Amino acid sequence: MKRAAGLILVAVLLTALGGCSTVGYYYQAAAGQWAMMRAARPIDVWTSDPATPVPLRAKLEEVKAIREFAAKTLALPDNDSYRRYADLRRPFVVWNVVAAEEFSTRPRQWCFPFAGCVSYKGWFDEKSAQAAGRELARQGYDSFVYGVPAYSTLGWFDDPVLNTYIHYPRQEIARLIFHELAHQVAYVDGDTTFNESFATFVEHEGVRRWLDGTGSAEERAEFEAMDRRKQDFLALVLRTRETLTALYAMPLDDTEKRARKADVFNGMRSEYAALKRQWGGFAGYDRWFAQALGNAHVASVAAYTEDIPVFQALLAQSGGDLPRFYGAVKSLEKLGEAERRARVAQLRPASGKGN
Repeated sequence: MKRAAGLILVAVLLTALGGCSTVGYYYQAAAGQWAMMRAARPIDVWTSDPATPVPLRAKLEEVKAIREFAAKTLALPDNDSYRRYADLRRPFVVWNVVAAEEFSTRPRQWCFPFAGCVSYKGWFDEKSAQAAGRELARQGYDSFVYGVPAYSTLGWFDDPVLNTYIHYPRQEIARLIFHELAHQVAYVDGDTTFNESFATFVEHEGVRRWLDGTGSAEERAEFEAMDRRKQDFLALVLRTRETLTALYAMPLDDTEKRARKADVFNGMRSEYAALKRQWGGFAGYDRWFAQALGNAHVASVAAYTEDIPVFQALLAQSGGDLPRFYGAVKSLEKLGEAERRARVAQLRPASGKGN
């Protein structure tokens, strides 16, 4: 019933919107969501089907255990999300487009019914996403197109587990499921940084607790090493954003700003090379740095991490109790924008770092 109601709302939306490009965008979104729903079957159907490959069956059994942990131990929504599986026969479920002005690290926002305003625009077709990115670049924006293995419909639909991440290491599968379920707990219209930082914090805390209870010593060590590298990467991105923000505020002409902007990104790559040496040659971020980096890349990373120290502080104030913590987050969710950001600023530790 919930899925049918959601599709009716989408259909009404499509008939109400004006403009061919707008209708076309929402049509691809509705069609992509509908195709994913049609492809999804209950996990128990997949695991009981003799035609299901043994490795996939094993992964889906792991998902069932992860899903139960999310509901019973992490107090995340106990509903039908992530209890079905769909093979979309493509590497990502959607491709997101992020854009920022040439001399700004603030991402452009797009506003949608139901999801509100967000700092990205998603496409179910990679070619369409790349075309949208090129059009934004033609308009003078820095743009960034990247594949996304999972996303949340915020409870409008029963989100399925997907082939786009089912063969990840099990802690990565858990991370994605915890992240997307967190969006069903709290979501602020128009505040991508709040929403994504909250979900990123929940995923990290959830995986840490899950591995403490079910993981091997090797898995816990791998998670800790991965987390240290992630912290180093995020710190580098945020330092770069601060440098760029200061640069763009300088009274310089555009030619000088462009030259200095290029120098900043070259310096960022040099710092990454030094980090790789510290990491013993770990190359997990090589593809990210191999791109023609711009403001949109920096903005996309910052949106997922900037408010994490706030949620660390809230969990500490809640005594580590997740239901109490979620209640505190939902109290922030209910505030007006100015009041919420003021409260967030008060909660942010002076030298806090994200997970």
